[in-house]
Amino acid sequence: MIQVEEREQLFSGIRDLKPILEPQSVAVIGASRQPGSVGYAVLSNLLMGQFTGVVYPVNPKARSICGVRSYSRVLEIPDTVDLAVIIVRAPIVPQVLEECGQKGVKGAIVISAGFKEAGSEGAKLEAQVREIAQHHNIALVGPNCLGVINTDPNYRLNASFAKEMPLPGNIAFISQSGALCTAVLDYAKGQGIGFSKVISLGNKADVNENDFISYLWQDQQTQVILLYVEELSDGRKFLQLAREITGEGDNRKPILALKAGRTPAGARAVASHTGSLAGSDEVYEALFTQAGVLRADTIEDLFEFAIAFANQPLPNGKRTLIITNAGGPGIMATDACVRYGLELSQLSEKTLERLREKLPLHASLQNPIDLIGDAQHDRYEVALKAALDDPNVDAIIVLLTPQAMTDIENIAHVIAQASKRKSKPILACFMGLVDVSAGVRILEENGVPSYSFPEDAVRALSAMAHYVDWIRRPRTGFKVFPVETERARQLLSEAPVSEHGFIPEEVALQVLEAYGFPMLPWGVAKNPEEAASVARQIGYPVAIKILSPDVVHKFDVGGVQLNLNSDSDVRQAFEKIVNSVKQHIPEARIEGALVQGMAKKGREVILGLKRDPQFGPILMFGLGGIYVELLRDVTFRFAPVRELGAYRMVRDIRTYKLLEGIRGEPPADIDKIVECIERLSQLAIEQELVEELDINPLIVYPQGEGAVVVDVRIMVRR
Repeated sequence: MIQVEEREQLFSGIRDLKPILEPQSVAVIGASRQPGSVGYAVLSNLLMGQFTGVVYPVNPKARSICGVRSYSRVLEIPDTVDLAVIIVRAPIVPQVLEECGQKGVKGAIVISAGFKEAGSEGAKLEAQVREIAQHHNIALVGPNCLGVINTDPNYRLNASFAKEMPLPGNIAFISQSGALCTAVLDYAKGQGIGFSKVISLGNKADVNENDFISYLWQDQQTQVILLYVEELSDGRKFLQLAREITGEGDNRKPILALKAGRTPAGARAVASHTGSLAGSDEVYEALFTQAGVLRADTIEDLFEFAIAFANQPLPNGKRTLIITNAGGPGIMATDACVRYGLELSQLSEKTLERLREKLPLHASLQNPIDLIGDAQHDRYEVALKAALDDPNVDAIIVLLTPQAMTDIENIAHVIAQASKRKSKPILACFMGLVDVSAGVRILEENGVPSYSFPEDAVRALSAMAHYVDWIRRPRTGFKVFPVETERARQLLSEAPVSEHGFIPEEVALQVLEAYGFPMLPWGVAKNPEEAASVARQIGYPVAIKILSPDVVHKFDVGGVQLNLNSDSDVRQAFEKIVNSVKQHIPEARIEGALVQGMAKKGREVILGLKRDPQFGPILMFGLGGIYVELLRDVTFRFAPVRELGAYRMVRDIRTYKLLEGIRGEPPADIDKIVECIERLSQLAIEQELVEELDINPLIVYPQGEGAVVVDVRIMVRR
């Protein structure tokens, strides 16, 4: 848990959203008498939704709208205005917002479009709006948004142009897309899903997702936070907040996210849609992993996960029991459990004996428990009670297919009654549509999540189990190695920088030495004789590499020679790499050569660091060679990274088995890789001049034999 000082730092810069979501009075600036207009829809929603506060329409051409007195300007309203909903043409918004500031309004929702999503002129207008809001300390949502909804009966606020007020519930939905909100609200209505809050972020000129998740964390009406995001305004802040919100403590809440723009084409569409660039999907994957945020691939998954979290207790583990009246669906559920990381429960002998006494001889008592096709509600009741009492069962999935003898509604009542014990999560799958509809309705009315197919139920339960893993993860501190921080800082600040932003390799090697990385012996030579002398001191065999600020990829221009075993080999190699580089890049400035001991053969991995302007320092790990170039088999984490996070970073690559050892190969020294990741993490935090760093390769030897850095490149901030 975070301490008081850390909590204050965590919430620094977070906006007060009470004027947005808990207003006592709302001015609708741009309210309209014309049905079908946005101004009419927003005003009508506030009035028809029975907002508990006072509503003030603002329209210079109307004396009253929808039977409510209208004002020509917000400044003419005699009473306090907490929230202004602005629905005027984009060029007029700055003037209107300025008047809101003069009135003392502390919350504003700008629904109007025509800002940064419309191009450079719109971006300038949006910047002006932001400046006015900040000057008057107005928390501003939007522009270019749907609005916000708060179903809390103390407010009943529908400050949006959504079609109607959603059902009340304990799920909050935050969306960067206003149009998606309307579709989701319609979908949720059909599924009987209720909301505590619905929030459309729009362009996020001021208030963003971090402000809202902070509010929702403290909101007693909200138990689950859903997020549709195209890009995050402050990824580093989101990471800090989400880790705390999803973490340990009685007030923890799951955050489920759907991130759009996963593919390059999708990222381009995001840029076009929001006027901002999306970060790479790998970065967001790392962010969600470290923040404990569960990622959904589709809107359907997002809500199917949500109804499980919102209505059922968390499982104590992954041991799952499947109860079914049909063999095929049971097999499908079993396969899905294996695929999504759940375990099949092994029932206790006491439970098996109990089932043998009360179930037919032909019923299968293995997991899945097959009650066979003529099962009535009494068999389901026997199986459910036994499962709830068995300590080897953490969660239950109940399957049903509608056969002629199946009393669907009574079975639904039995499941609903069992669920009321709230000791273990129970998820149902009534397969079919028409015949099972009454039973599904009974389940939904009693808070039992019901899914159309077995795989859907398993995925939802798997999400819950993974969240439990997150909550129970070991808490370890960040390792701080005894390193030469100031020496490294001086090396980085005083090093000459090439036009590409790189410092000389010999300086980069010294920086890694200062941070305790395992290094090969090396030295710098200005001519062939010096190179031979350095090689003798190191001991053969050696490698020799060109030193030039104008050469980035040494191998491509013949600037590297390997496995040199004598003085004459070294002299000839020196001349050879110099001539080759001059031939490829005649204007290249050649400063000599780096002579380095040859590393023993091992497994090659790559470590990387990139300082992102939004997310800060990001670490990368992967296997070297073709694995990184062709397969992009790499993982990312945000620095600083804990030891457990570094281990997960290594284990999450698809080709991890190659490091474990195959075909008789010994396992690689994973502990040394993890140590190097932690050292790189410390360097990333302490050396802010470093923009990018690549260790490629780090050669790793069998367990207990360590690793060694072979090549390193460091780009610094100029």
